[in-house]
Amino acid sequence: MGGPVGRSSTSGERTRSRVRHADRAGEAGDPHEGGDGGGRASGEASPDRRAVSRGRSGSARSSRRAPKSGKRRALRWSSAVLAVLILGAGGAGYLYYEHLNGNIRKEDLTLGDKRMADHKANAAGQTPLNILLIGSDARDSEANQKLGGAKETFGAPPLADVQMLLHLSADRSNLSVVSMPRDTMLKMPKCTAPDGEVFPASTVDVQTNQSLGRGGPGCTVAAWYELTGIRIDHFMMIDFAGVVSMADAIGGVPVCVDANIHSRGANGRGGSGLKLEKGTTSVKGEQALQWLRTRYGFEDGSDLARAKAQHQYMNSMVRQLRKGTKLTDPAKLMNLAEAATTALTVDKGLDTVKKLYDLAEELKKVPTKRITMSTMPNVYGTGVNAGRVYPKAGDAEQLFRMVREDMPLDGKASKRKKAEPKDPSAPVGEIAVSVRNGTATDALGPVSGRAGDVERQLKEAGFAKAGVDPDNVAGSTRTSILYPSADLEGDAQAVAKALGVPLSQVKRSTDVSGISLAVGADWREDGAYPVSKGTEKTPESAGAQNGEEEGCMKVDPKYTW
Repeated sequence: MGGPVGRSSTSGERTRSRVRHADRAGEAGDPHEGGDGGGRASGEASPDRRAVSRGRSGSARSSRRAPKSGKRRALRWSSAVLAVLILGAGGAGYLYYEHLNGNIRKEDLTLGDKRMADHKANAAGQTPLNILLIGSDARDSEANQKLGGAKETFGAPPLADVQMLLHLSADRSNLSVVSMPRDTMLKMPKCTAPDGEVFPASTVDVQTNQSLGRGGPGCTVAAWYELTGIRIDHFMMIDFAGVVSMADAIGGVPVCVDANIHSRGANGRGGSGLKLEKGTTSVKGEQALQWLRTRYGFEDGSDLARAKAQHQYMNSMVRQLRKGTKLTDPAKLMNLAEAATTALTVDKGLDTVKKLYDLAEELKKVPTKRITMSTMPNVYGTGVNAGRVYPKAGDAEQLFRMVREDMPLDGKASKRKKAEPKDPSAPVGEIAVSVRNGTATDALGPVSGRAGDVERQLKEAGFAKAGVDPDNVAGSTRTSILYPSADLEGDAQAVAKALGVPLSQVKRSTDVSGISLAVGADWREDGAYPVSKGTEKTPESAGAQNGEEEGCMKVDPKYTW
């Protein structure tokens, strides 16, 4: 599912390790790929689990006659196998359910100070779901240190070296995955850690993977929202040891290479250590972790090639799970449940097995052929940031906009109808609109006269009460239209339609007293809004890959044997 993940460091650990962390995140090489560590997580059941299993077996006969409690009735699941496994064995079954809940680590969804915008429901009242998958390279335990190597980084703040957004469409017909390269450069938002430590917003571009060390996964969520404007509903985080245990519990994931590969550094050390023969191999345990971490050896050796390999792994894993073998064997299912709950750190909205199961049931509704993997369109930086990547102007925003507007990335447009506002629009001549110039960026000041230009466009469209707010020129990444209450939603949407601004950029906000239009940095030039209505094509630079595509990773000849 992603690469590595871990629990956030304590405040003291973060302070002691900050200099090391900054060096580690900014190196041009790839110290996170491996080292000489090896080994695999133990496959033994935990003492708690063995004890629960014995209790479960011993109580089965007497519990058969026991009346069903209200608590147990409330925990019924639609799957008969899971119901028997978790609830069918009387009190011991309930204790095991609570044991699994206790395995799950929970943290705050976001540590940023910006409230995320609400989803827009479709005509059927359904809303999409966005889940951020985070892989951490934490070396915060003996198991993670053994698997991750790089002793000089032990105890340093973790890095979010894998970041993938899963977008489940409102009608559950399709699933889109967007990867962000770990060396994407961006401005970090202000984050406040659970222990109260404040990490100020960055004044210069930094790598996105540093977000995890700024208080935990909630800061990674805040960074995604800052860059993309996409509401994040949940996150799931996994570390080195978690990847190994999950891969073992699944029983192996088939992957393919077009030649023999051995991922190693130029001096024979470093790299992930992955060694496979040409063709398809079912990888599990540490070998699965090596696949997910491999950069040296795949294609051009870039982080983009690694993301492609991760997409292939995820597609293959989904196909494996959908074969159903794990869901019909209670012992294997128990191993999978134990591994999953122990491996994951989630937001507090996913704090029980029941909630995780319900989420899985929603994801299962999407056919494999409607799963699309993609990578944020990007370009390489220059100067001191050579080798790092930046969002590609136009293409990246187009991909983000498609996710915000619940457009499928596979090009198969949904037949659902757009939701109409509950409150109809007033005549455009009666709608008051305050237009402000938010075109400033970190590097550029506001474009002179942009608010007035857009004001004129509105008046030409009949909005006689449009006016300019000359006192507010705070920068806005993208153009947005804010309204304070439900009775003005229709009016705000009418403004958006007149200018060609996507409806996903019309948001309710208590920060305004009337309809406020911020002309953002995405509209610095005069003319029509640059992303026109109805544009639903996924940029070619996103490298979209269908969930049924198996494919083989191309091996760099320098890393074959």
